Amino acid sequence: MQATSDSPSGRLTAIVPAAGVGARAADGTGPKQYRPIAGTAMLVHTVRALLAEPRIDRVLVAVAPGDAQAANLLAGVARVQVLACGGATRYDSVANALAAAGLAGDDWVLVHDAARPGLPADALAALIDACLPDPVGGLLALPVADTVKRAGEGEAAPRVEATLSREHLWQAQTPQMFRAGLLSEAFARVRARGEAPTDEAGAVEALGARPLLVRGSFANLKVTWPQDFIWMEKWLG
Repeated sequence: MQATSDSPSGRLTAIVPAAGVGARAADGTGPKQYRPIAGTAMLVHTVRALLAEPRIDRVLVAVAPGDAQAANLLAGVARVQVLACGGATRYDSVANALAAAGLAGDDWVLVHDAARPGLPADALAALIDACLPDPVGGLLALPVADTVKRAGEGEAAPRVEATLSREHLWQAQTPQMFRAGLLSEAFARVRARGEAPTDEAGAVEALGARPLLVRGSFANLKVTWPQDFIWMEKWLG
């Protein structure tokens, strides 16, 4: 694993992967990141939440080639750049944006889901405060509060196979914050293995590092299902 400095130096750049279509939340109106919540596209809410933190130098939004919606919605917004480098998966979009960002190894990268428009300013500040002096970095997360069941496989109707202990279990959120050099090394490692991690922390963990868990917020819900828009409308309205 590449050594990282415990110095708080380095710029802070946020990357928002926004090349997906959000199939689980689909309503026939197009990619979910552009659906309005309280009269404003979800992606705009998400970018504004990041820009509310003055320590973030810029926000890079990675969209699919040929997608002009994000550029139109964010035209003229300071500290925002839209990159047509989105890939087939979230991981591809983040890796492509990271490669295009021109960052120094000790610069910090905060990767945040486009579908988490309710990120509270205090949770974002707490993540940055915790990670800046840390040699690895970390992510927002919440301790699992509910009993967790594992379903069996190959059954027409899901049935419980086992009840899992929720002790020490956390539900990952974003942003996830790591040095650019460490994240690039982690992505190169998983790419060489033919893997596609579902989040940045998973890639960093593959290097043997242990990211910090910083308590997030229920308001930082990932809008995944159609009914999630109803809750987020109330939160942001």
